[in-house]
Amino acid sequence: MIEEILETLNTDFIILPFYLITWLIAVIQYRTYYDTILKYHPIYLMYTLLTELLGYLVKYTDSFQLVSDDRYHWYNVIIYNIYSVVTYMYFFYIYWNVLSSEKHKKWVTYGGCMSMASFLISLFFQNPNYSHLYIAELISALILLSVIALYFKEKFEWHSFKSLRYNLMFWTSVGLGIFYAYFPFTLLFLYLGPDLYTKLHLHDWLIALIFVLYGTFLVGVLFHRRRDFQ
Repeated sequence: MIEEILETLNTDFIILPFYLITWLIAVIQYRTYYDTILKYHPIYLMYTLLTELLGYLVKYTDSFQLVSDDRYHWYNVIIYNIYSVVTYMYFFYIYWNVLSSEKHKKWVTYGGCMSMASFLISLFFQNPNYSHLYIAELISALILLSVIALYFKEKFEWHSFKSLRYNLMFWTSVGLGIFYAYFPFTLLFLYLGPDLYTKLHLHDWLIALIFVLYGTFLVGVLFHRRRDFQ
């Protein structure tokens, strides 16, 4: 099994060390934001790392199998379907707490309910063990992007970039905003034209944007100031 894992390290595991580094820095700096809404962020980062690791083990080794049909022993989509639901619930929860406007909080609540409803409805049409829930993901990604836009709207009404540059939540939102501005296009291509997705090397762009996303997380935890969180 070890040999099989090592064969994939140069390609598919390229992002894992960066996940680990981001998590380590987040843990080291935890004392500076442990009492903020991002207090669960190290747990989420580790969950991301373990999800990716398990996904690769299922796909590239014979020792891990999540579905009963041996023809699809390498299918790992259920891991990522669960991860998507957890991710959207987590960030909706964060922004509901961070936003100041009661109207915006209601919008986040409605958006979160729509997101979860889209995942539940998808279960009637797709088997999450064998299929990515692309439509539910697309709806949820667009809702989350809108929520992030609400956050920026509130912040720039009262602050300038200069005053926000030491704000951990701001840098987290910058990374999420960049990533989720692109992610819906990835989902559309995967759902409507997977061959074109491969031909245009869109997966490489996705990996690059994951580096950008976690890079902004790193910038935030390294350079933020405790008093500037809000």
